[in-house]
Amino acid sequence: MKVYINQNETEVPEGTSVKELLDLQQIAAEGTAIAIDNKLVPKSEWSNRTLTDGDKITLIRATFGG
Repeated sequence: MKVYINQNETEVPEGTSVKELLDLQQIAAEGTAIAIDNKLVPKSEWSNRTLTDGDKITLIRATFGG
């Protein structure tokens, strides 16, 4: 199925959770915030929140340094 990560179309298997998406994309959970269709998804729900076709995912990564 197709989802959009920061406006980039991405194919993922049906039934993929937010946590599995991060694993597939090789993105560390620490320092990451995720919103789906402009609604923040708490980290405690990442394993249970299943993606659906056409979801628009905003992925924000904290950066460190100065």
